[in-house]
This record gives sequence, structure tokens and C-alpha cells, in this order.
Amino acid sequence: MTNYIPPKVWRWEEQNGGAFAAINRPTSGATFDLTLPQGNKGLQLYSLGTPNGVKITIMLEELLAKGITQADYDLFKIDIREGDQFGSGFVEINPNSKIPALLDLTAEQPQKVFESGAILLYLSEKFQAFIPSDFSKRTECLSWLFWQMASAPYVGGGFGHFYKYAPEKFEYPINRFTMETKRQLDLLDKHLAKQEYICGGEYTIADIAIWSWYGQLALGLVYDAKEFLAVESYPNLLRWANAIYNRPAVQKGLQAEYQPIR
Repeated sequence: MTNYIPPKVWRWEEQNGGAFAAINRPTSGATFDLTLPQGNKGLQLYSLGTPNGVKITIMLEELLAKGITQADYDLFKIDIREGDQFGSGFVEINPNSKIPALLDLTAEQPQKVFESGAILLYLSEKFQAFIPSDFSKRTECLSWLFWQMASAPYVGGGFGHFYKYAPEKFEYPINRFTMETKRQLDLLDKHLAKQEYICGGEYTIADIAIWSWYGQLALGLVYDAKEFLAVESYPNLLRWANAIYNRPAVQKGLQAEYQPIR
């Protein structure tokens, strides 16, 4: 690998290769006009079955499994490899152009919600479910929810990108992000040695958020890296990951059918 000397001022001159090269760009905002469709359900979800996307389909299916019929939703596919997230209708809901995005038509005024952690928190508070009522436990739940939001970029944009999607394999970034990913897996394994779920005996939005990244990673559902990461060395994490994977609502959330937007 040749040494790269950064210029004094970086300029975007060409695509950098990789699985998502065609949609990577250094600017924000819509690039074309696209009106998003709406169904007849109270909640409109625009998403894709990525780790961030399945958080919300799992959450909605868990709410429906509890008999909360107001959580019924229409699900539309935002194909991020085709650049659907840069359509004007999607950017109107999420100016950051990332899935998932939610439109709640049951609110007094249609409520736009973006960022997967914020959507989980919104739904848990709206329906008073999967978040502890005790103030101390609620605080712990939110700490772990925000831990996931802050930590997963090392797994996705770091480990996943360089291990799975980068056009070339380079030792330094793979080693760097593998080390951090395994540190996080070790943290979860030690934490789950003491309790059934992330926040003790109660299944919460923290479990949903963390499982969607780390549970799927440990089970080999993303990046195909079980052997590389030696996930068998995290037995408590695997116990928890399998238990959540076997929940009927989780299976429904993973297998949710997306409607086209065109």
C-alpha cells in the first residue's frame, strides 16, 4: 500500500469505489423530485432491511404483538443503493437522507421522525411500551440506547465497510475496527453475564436497538464475519442474541414486506 499524502484542501474529484460509491457525495439535500406514496395506516415507515432499518419494523411488530393496534403501519422501500434517500419527498422527512424515517399521521399534526434511536424512543413513549417506567431504569435504558447509536458507526462504517464493502482489503483499517468491534462485543458479553436483557429482566428498546446491530453480527446475519470475529468466545451475548432472534415479532420484523415507492 502506498502512502497517501492528504492535500491542503480536499476536493471531491472522483468516486472512491466500493459498494456504495455511486451514491456517496460530500453534499446534502435532495437531488431529484420524488413524491413518496402513503398508505391508509396511521404510521408510514420509509426504510430498508439494514440493521438501522429493522430496529423499527421489529419495534412495530412487538407493539402489534402486545395488542396495540394503533401501531399498524405501511412500509415502503427506500433503496439506498439506487439513491432513493435523496428524493425530495424523503429529504422532507429526513434532511440527513438516511433510513429509517417515520411519518405519524395519527398525531395532531403529521409528525416527522428520523434517526432510528429517536424513532424507537418516540414509539415507546407514544405507546408506553418497551421502556421502563421507573426513572432510574429508564435512565439506564436510554444510556444503552445512546451507547448503541454512538458505538455502532465503528461497526458499520468502520469494520463492516473495510471488511465487507471496501474495493480493496487493507490491514490497518481492518485491524483497527476489528479491535474496537471485539471490545464492544466483549463489553456486551460481560454485561449480559449478569442479567437476561440489557437493562435487567425487562425487554426494552435498548435490546431492540443493540440486537439489530450486535445480535445480528454475532449470529452471522450481517457481514458474514462470525468466524473472523470468533463470536463463540462471547457465550452470554450469543444466548441473548438467540433468545431475541427467536421472538415471533422479531422474525416478523426481519421478514417485513416492503412496498415500492414508484
